[in-house]
Amino acid sequence: MKPVNGARVSLSFELPAPDITRWRAGNTGTEGVWRSDSGQPGRTVMVTALIHGNELCGAWALKGLLEAGVRPRRGVLMLAFCNLAAFDRFDPARHDAARFVDEDMNRQWIPERLLDANTQERRRAAALRPFVEAADWLLDLHSMHEPSAPLSLTGPSMRNVALARQMRAPEHVVIDAGHKDGVRMRDFGRFAHADAVEDNGTRSLLIECGFHGEHASRTVAQDQCVRFLEAAGTLDEGDAASLLPGWRQPDAPRQWALEVTGPVVARSANFRFKEAYTGLEVIAKAGTVIGDNDGEPVCTPYDDCVLVMPSTRQARAGVTVVRFATRRAL
Repeated sequence: MKPVNGARVSLSFELPAPDITRWRAGNTGTEGVWRSDSGQPGRTVMVTALIHGNELCGAWALKGLLEAGVRPRRGVLMLAFCNLAAFDRFDPARHDAARFVDEDMNRQWIPERLLDANTQERRRAAALRPFVEAADWLLDLHSMHEPSAPLSLTGPSMRNVALARQMRAPEHVVIDAGHKDGVRMRDFGRFAHADAVEDNGTRSLLIECGFHGEHASRTVAQDQCVRFLEAAGTLDEGDAASLLPGWRQPDAPRQWALEVTGPVVARSANFRFKEAYTGLEVIAKAGTVIGDNDGEPVCTPYDDCVLVMPSTRQARAGVTVVRFATRRAL
């Protein structure tokens, strides 16, 4: 079922939780983190999943890479199951409750928060920090609260936008500056360095693979892993056909750049949308009322305004419930 007039209702959760027991220990001394060194020059590449414990698609993809025995042709490959404590709480009937234990792990990537490790998510992020800092390229796999087409989130860096274009999928590429309530892992440290005349060599993408509970989200996560690892030079073109048959999907027929111009931040859990928005709706006229924020109408700021990831499932004071974006061909 989809949300009606902004109400939070249950959605069918069809994707089962993967059994990662065999892979939980890792091989680095840090639980859930795997590292493989080719012994050849190349990039240090990291693929992460389960930043949120109810976002299963990435865990399926990492499990598949490990089961297939994927090793880097060159450089180093690191794979990380991130918020294991939240994942352990997963219940398909209450999947929103497994998003985190204490606080959103993807808002904690600020040095002072990582040093003040007084929550489950901050302690885990601090343990993962050395691996994230070592990575040159990062692919962070997520899924969404509502059914919607996949998104590649690049941050403001044009070098990441160029990578999304090189990967030729998904169709929608979101160019954004993150969130006011904290810093995402994909924006941490060197990944946040502004574009300059000299490229610092980093790339980082966050992929929203679709609704948490859809089987299709796993397919997207697998496809994105193949495209990313080939683009990084970690795998050669053609490796996936033998190691990961069926993972690579057709290229997007076209790609759109969605440039985020601003967020709508909830004043409380009472935020409501006017219609059953799930994402990528294009609102034709500026000034169209799309929601109510504790008595204040929320209106689109310009014509042909795109709604990026609207959802009230985690609505509370200070949480972004939708972002406005313009659209252009990429």
